[in-house]
Parts: sequence; C-alpha cells; structure tokens
Amino acid sequence: MKHYNIPVFISHFGCPNDCVFCNQKKINGRETDVTLEDLKEIIDSYLKTLPKKSKKEVAFFGGTFTGISLKLQEDYLRIVKPYIDRGEIQGIRLSTRPDYINEEIMALLKKYGVTTIELGVQSLDPLVLKRTARYYPENVVYEACELIKKSNINLGIQVMIGLPEATLEKDIETAKKVIELQPDIARIYPTLVIKETELAKMYLEKKYNPLTLDEAIERTKKIYSLFLMNGINVIRVGLQPSDDLREEGNVLGGPFHPAFRELVEGEIYYDFLKNILLKDEILDIQVNEKDMSRVIGINKINRERFGKKFIIKIDKELSFGNIRVNGIEYSRLDVLRGEL
Repeated sequence: MKHYNIPVFISHFGCPNDCVFCNQKKINGRETDVTLEDLKEIIDSYLKTLPKKSKKEVAFFGGTFTGISLKLQEDYLRIVKPYIDRGEIQGIRLSTRPDYINEEIMALLKKYGVTTIELGVQSLDPLVLKRTARYYPENVVYEACELIKKSNINLGIQVMIGLPEATLEKDIETAKKVIELQPDIARIYPTLVIKETELAKMYLEKKYNPLTLDEAIERTKKIYSLFLMNGINVIRVGLQPSDDLREEGNVLGGPFHPAFRELVEGEIYYDFLKNILLKDEILDIQVNEKDMSRVIGINKINRERFGKKFIIKIDKELSFGNIRVNGIEYSRLDVLRGEL
C-alpha cells in the first residue's frame, strides 16, 4: 500500500536553541505558526486528494515537536486522533531532538497514536555536537532511542555529514553507532551553509570549510551503503530542494544539489561496474526499468565514462534492485558491498 505524508510545518518554535547550521526564526509570543484550525484544514485538504486505499500519516516537520508545551502538543494530537479512530489516517510522525524525549512525553505520544519519531541526532561525536551547539551528552541519544523503541514506535534517525570538526572517520563512526541503535529509518543530510546562521559567520571568517560536492558524495555513499546493508531504510539523502534553498543567496556554500541522492546512487553503481570491468571486457547490463536511471547516472555520466563497453537494456523480469551483468545476476546488496 502506497504511503503518503500529510506535512505540517511547525517551524522552529519548540527548539531550545539555534544550532549553528539552522536559520529558522522564532516568533515572539507564539509557540508555533500553525493554529488548530490550520491543522484541521490541512488534513481535510489532503484527504480530498489522496487515494482512499493508501497509508496516510500526519507528519509534523520543521521544528522540535516535543519541545513545545505539553498542552499544545496534546491540542495538536487531539485534532488528529479522530481521523485515526475513523481509519482516515493511519498514524502520526514527528521530528524532535533526543534531549526532548522522556517518559511523560512518550506516554502522551503513545496515547494519541504517534507511529514514528525521527530524532535529529546529526552526530554522535562529542566535539562535533559541541561545535554545532547541541549541548547534550551522547548517552541522551541512546536513552531517547530506548524509550521510543520500548514504546513500539518506529524510530528514525537523521544524521548530517560535514559538520564543524567532523571528518570522514568521525562521520563513519557516527553511522556505525547509529546502526547499533537499530532505527527503522534514516535520513542523511550534507551540511550546507545557509545565510544568517552562525555557520555562515564561521564560513565567511574562514573558520569552517564545507565539503565539496564530490567529497559529500564520497562520504555519503559509504554511510548510505552501511545503513542499507544493515537493514535501515534510508528515506532521504540530501535536503529537499525547496524554493528557499533554490533562491539565490540563501545557500552560501556546501554541497547542494537538487538530485543529491541520484548522484550518490549513480556513483555506487559506477564503482560496482568498474570492478567488474577489471576482469571483463564489456558491461552487458540488464536491469529493471525502475533502476535504469540509477545505473546510467545523472546526465548519462556512467554511460559516457564506460563508452562503447557499456551496453544496457531493460529486463522486466528482473526484480527492482537486482542487476544482471555479463550473464551474472547481482542483488542490491551485492552492489552496495563494493563500498564497504
């Protein structure tokens, strides 16, 4: 059954402080910019257009949901609950910080049908956390994850690569620690320098050097492969290319690309095929139609790299994710192993 989110952006208002990479502004005197009436209107509007036979979740994005007052959290959740009771919506997902999860909050979220909680972990390196103004110890992340899993709520973890003081080794180590936490889903974001942030100030003062696009792809493909190889569903790679990010002057530096995930996946296939070419003279490839663009790469870069040695066609009988090269069939995991 196809899944749809009904997105509700509650902005920055539950967050206790501004991390160096964030430029969302608080509005004085208001906890959030979404009223209860707004929330109901958003849900009703989406339900008019989404397929009846689909899985739908109200998704509170953009802020630290559990950082707003318990009363307002409950007010929001109380609006959504009748839709769940009627079977019109199958659950609620939200994003928050690890240090804003406790027993009382979890009891409230469980009561109202929250199905997924995504934690903005970003890094599990103490120095990186300190330099990004996330002032909680590493054990807080482990405790929050344990509470979520104990409540039988799906756990999501968001990580960022290329933060201040982060190295390839530190980002890989964070990924390995995330795997130990066994989340159901993950998101991988490269760090961007957004205007009007502390990171922008550091960048302009030459105290921070963002990753290049190539460096970000190289780092991300290793983490992406590690997650998938360990059964973690990576639901996003790279920031959503919103109008704000595309607007000239908003991104001062860093590896922004509207199709970042496709770049990462294309490079993984390139590495895999390059290794096969070390022992074979051609690449006679068959793939499922859905995998064609990933294997060819953005702007057909992989086809150009291999030239006449690269032959590809669709085989509708191949499962999505599998690939046959020179008569040998490989699974998606076989392709990913080349990165590990």
